[in-house]
Amino acid sequence: MADTPLDKAPERIAGMFDAIAPRYDLLNHLLSAGIDRRWRRQAIASLQLTGTETVVDVCTGTADVALEAHPARRVLGIDFAGAMLRLALDKVRAARQDRRVFLAQGDATAIPAANGCADAATVAFGIRNVQRPDRACQELARILRPGGRLAILEFGVPRIPGFSALYLWYFKRVLPLIGRAISGHMGAYSYLPASVGTFPPPAEFVTLLRQSGFSDVRAVPLTLGVVYLYTGIRG
Repeated sequence: MADTPLDKAPERIAGMFDAIAPRYDLLNHLLSAGIDRRWRRQAIASLQLTGTETVVDVCTGTADVALEAHPARRVLGIDFAGAMLRLALDKVRAARQDRRVFLAQGDATAIPAANGCADAATVAFGIRNVQRPDRACQELARILRPGGRLAILEFGVPRIPGFSALYLWYFKRVLPLIGRAISGHMGAYSYLPASVGTFPPPAEFVTLLRQSGFSDVRAVPLTLGVVYLYTGIRG
């Protein structure tokens, strides 16, 4: 994929997600053939939650991960897109989780949470949209207590010959057409493959997490490398 610079100004990205919010969940499930639910469950399982924890879910979107984060005692979902948060609130209330899952508007590079307030933190398919992922990783380390666990899900580029070519054809050609037709947004689902193509490769992102204060950092490929689960422990 090309390394063309992308405009990731927070106001632009937030506006894009606000525009596609009404069809966001539908497209996530459709374009991933429903496997996105399995990816989120694997991320939550990696946190080894026992039921006493406070979890902060950054780039929470429509709160799928926040709602999935069982058996955490308390979950705070943070996102900078207002329309996404309004949908998230509707889902939280419909699930009767409003006494356990709380939502706040904020940026990943300035998380509105106190130092060391969280036992675990998650980011699902949002870190590549942050203008300064290094600052976001530092913020994740800041809000986690020592020993707190991190789980980040992000798209990758499969390396298996044959499958890689087929996947990239779907990702760059078919997916944008479906996304545009259903969401009505001209650019959002072309931005998706472009943003994945310019995101650091797994080894480089692992290094960034280590530099940000995490130990035992791992990059686990899921679904043949379509997605990576990054895990780490706050030092």
